[in-house]
Amino acid sequence: MRVFGVDPGSLRTGYGCIDTDGSRHRLVACGAITTPAAAAFPDKLLAIYRGLRQLLLTHRPDCVVVENVFHATNVRVRTRTRVLTDLLAYVTFGPQASGTVNGISVRPGLMLAAESEAEAAFVTDAHWESLTFLLAPQEIRAHLIARQRAGTFRLPHGVEPLQVDAERVIRLFDWGKRLVDTATDQPSVFNEMRQERVAAQVELLENLLATLGGADDFEPNRFDRTRQTQSRIVKIAEEYALSKVGEPLYVTDLCRATGASERTLEYAFKEVMGLAPMTYLIRLRLHRVRQALLAATAESTTVSTEALNWGFWHFGEFSRAYKDCFGELPSDTLRRNSS
Repeated sequence: MRVFGVDPGSLRTGYGCIDTDGSRHRLVACGAITTPAAAAFPDKLLAIYRGLRQLLLTHRPDCVVVENVFHATNVRVRTRTRVLTDLLAYVTFGPQASGTVNGISVRPGLMLAAESEAEAAFVTDAHWESLTFLLAPQEIRAHLIARQRAGTFRLPHGVEPLQVDAERVIRLFDWGKRLVDTATDQPSVFNEMRQERVAAQVELLENLLATLGGADDFEPNRFDRTRQTQSRIVKIAEEYALSKVGEPLYVTDLCRATGASERTLEYAFKEVMGLAPMTYLIRLRLHRVRQALLAATAESTTVSTEALNWGFWHFGEFSRAYKDCFGELPSDTLRRNSS
């Protein structure tokens, strides 16, 4: 089965496409549709629609899923996500959640507060669950002023971890999960019944403010600080590599871009991504070949041509690496797109 996932946003809509048999998953493509910040909102929607339509025609998925505020996974996943424009995000984690956020280990009592358009890098292990509450800044600020709490409550800058009483966090998470379950099972409750929708909004704000009332600034330990540094190194290296489309890249280039030694870069990649920098660069080139094959036909190119274009000269090793990564031979990819 081919599944296409969408992470919606007015400035940046992320997408990913995988092939899966229920137990094994192979990445087909991933990326983002970006829109000009100054564009009118209807124009942004039109650009996103056109971009998604073209992607769906290209990859022809069996089903499409759109990101919700509730996240759960039973496999290890590494991803980045960005807060929607003009909204604040407050994130809680399930009691069994294990992983990191910007290098900080998820633990009991941890919450995230993030400003509009802030981006966070998540590494999630099996049994991960998280829930995101999105609010307009002016809405929460108006309530704080009326309650005379504006002086003791600071809106977030960037992505800020908070330390809160663990029981309060779990209660907030459980309440939010019940709300999501109700909205999923009985959408008419909130789509058609204004009174119920308003009541839920009131309860959401009250529960969130009550939980945040006991929040303290998070104090990272030595291990957290090391992981935060490693997460930043990998982020800089990845953004640099993705910006150099069509250019040959070496581990040396990643060291220059990050200002890190080869050993530090190696430790960071293995800790955050589970692979060495050289392996990452090979995977990146494999994805470039796949994108080229998916966009081509057997009449317009050959597998060997695209492999050579991206620095693969040993075709036997290339074919094995391609199949290990995507679950099919490169010739199958080109042939399927031509049929």
